Amino acid sequence: MIEVVATYDLRYDIDQKVYAAFVKKAIDAELHAPGFVELRAHRNVLGSPQVRVTHVWKSLADWVKFVDSPESRALDTEFRSFVANIEVQIWGPSPVMPEPLRARE
Repeated sequence: MIEVVATYDLRYDIDQKVYAAFVKKAIDAELHAPGFVELRAHRNVLGSPQVRVTHVWKSLADWVKFVDSPESRALDTEFRSFVANIEVQIWGPSPVMPEPLRARE
């Protein structure tokens, strides 16, 4: 699995209702993409970047296929009208600790 982590700030001049409708549309597209596993979103309580979204995919090839699709390209263009300071990182499993550790109960 891979994690694609995107951080960004929301532009101050956007219509929040229009942004919320866009987010729903983008999530729906990703939920139906082959190889998609999970989506997590967080807000930074201390400022910028304001948003961190983690997209989990079965493989890098699955993610590439999705982002290269015409639907994803159109979503990316629309997304960029709402945000600034975008940074994207792609993470793979650690060879030392490939699975998460959990607290014992």
